Amino acid sequence: MNKSFLFLSLFLAFVLFSCSIHTKKNPKTEIINTIIYPFEKKEATESNIEIVNSQELTPKLFESIADTSFVNLKDYSSDFFYDMKYATNDNFLKIKVYDCSECYLRLRTIKALLKANERFMNKGYHIKLFDCYRPLDVQKKMWSIISNPDYVANPKKGSIHNRGGAVDITLVDSNGKELDMGTPFDFFGIESSHEFENLSEEVKNNRKLLKNGMIRANFRIFDSEWWHYNLKNAKKDNLSNFKWICD
Repeated sequence: MNKSFLFLSLFLAFVLFSCSIHTKKNPKTEIINTIIYPFEKKEATESNIEIVNSQELTPKLFESIADTSFVNLKDYSSDFFYDMKYATNDNFLKIKVYDCSECYLRLRTIKALLKANERFMNKGYHIKLFDCYRPLDVQKKMWSIISNPDYVANPKKGSIHNRGGAVDITLVDSNGKELDMGTPFDFFGIESSHEFENLSEEVKNNRKLLKNGMIRANFRIFDSEWWHYNLKNAKKDNLSNFKWICD
């Protein structure tokens, strides 16, 4: 056999073998990259995010999720109560705008919320959620009805809800009974403000309990709404418009 031909054959075989090694993917890395997308430089849309149930992840992979990723609160804890208003007609829009009642938030928001709820539970209470992450399209509908930035964020700038860093909440006792906060959720009036003083001592104490617990967990108040809390620095995250998958 010609020596140059033999050398060329051996060289090509080596190249093909090397390529086959480098094109093999690490299964764990591929799962993480396929399932969870951190939100950094561009607005999230349905075309560039895949929503999953994080219960499908093993604990080791679950710990590898970026703090900026959107995940479902129910996959982290069963200690919360829910009355997701925008998955019903019982809201100021008077229409259902969520296909199902899920609470998606960025992972770091959920971590802070878990800490807050744990402290409330030590006192005999639980957090009850009215709203979590809100797609930007829903924000536009809200603005078309209530174009008042004291109560609804202008969608041109967006809400912290649209960034996965805000929650609308109240407190309930161990039986699920709501504490009296003086007004219903989404009551657009001065009575909902943290500064409003013409309230009973019971209501003042209940609002103070909620406020202090959330601030301790690194949340910030929204002056005109006793139920609205923003995670500190969540305004730096990008707006999003993805819709979660319903069963």
